[in-house]
Amino acid sequence: MISGTLGGIGRPVLQAIAAVGRVALFAASILGHLLRPPFYLRELGVSLLQIGWYSLPVVGLTAIFTGGALALQIYAGGSRFNAESVVPSIVAIGMTRELGPVLGGLMVAARVASSIAAEIGTMKVTEQIDALVTLSTNPLKYLAVPRVVAATLAMPVLVATGDAIGIMGGWLVGITRLDFNSAAYLKNTVDFLEAWDVGSGLVKGAVFGFIVALMGCYHGMNSARGAQGVGAATKSAVVSASVLILAANYVLTEVFFSS
Repeated sequence: MISGTLGGIGRPVLQAIAAVGRVALFAASILGHLLRPPFYLRELGVSLLQIGWYSLPVVGLTAIFTGGALALQIYAGGSRFNAESVVPSIVAIGMTRELGPVLGGLMVAARVASSIAAEIGTMKVTEQIDALVTLSTNPLKYLAVPRVVAATLAMPVLVATGDAIGIMGGWLVGITRLDFNSAAYLKNTVDFLEAWDVGSGLVKGAVFGFIVALMGCYHGMNSARGAQGVGAATKSAVVSASVLILAANYVLTEVFFSS
């Protein structure tokens, strides 16, 4: 009975460790191909457009409503201590350091990781990846590397845009609902916001973009055959990317906090 219980506990742990190892080897393979020719610039450009430009509306809408709700919540809490004036600075710091990168990363994970996994998984099911190998084209180099590079480059831009829109959302709520003076609100935002507040969020964005594309490519490349396999790969890509984003966010926040 004891050995059976231990086996039931140890088996999932070993499977999880093996999965982490496979993802790490996959990531190392992508990094190893970054500087090796050939370079598929057309695929990179298409991926930048699909990941960056087409994700802008959902990131912008998420940011503006988050900034507005954050302003209302901070005002409600600050009014209990006669500290309503902290609303502009806390909205700006909260958006740039935490909410902008995390929510942007999660929204991009929902949109991009699922799309990448479904696309590559379908290519595997329909044997298009085998055709690439037949044509002496490395599937990892042709499919995964451009998407990972594009997501890593596009996410900081999306985060910066989301930060600006989120701060604007807080400003709109502040001057229309909370009776803040527009000039005073903007002055408090500028006075308390530091360059590293924005910079740390951009670093997080680059890491989150790498995670999103990595998980989409990994689960797409390892998709099982059939429609159910593609569906399972899509679901796994979104879930794993979202969990890794939250875990990486804590690790990066801890590093930035201690530095």
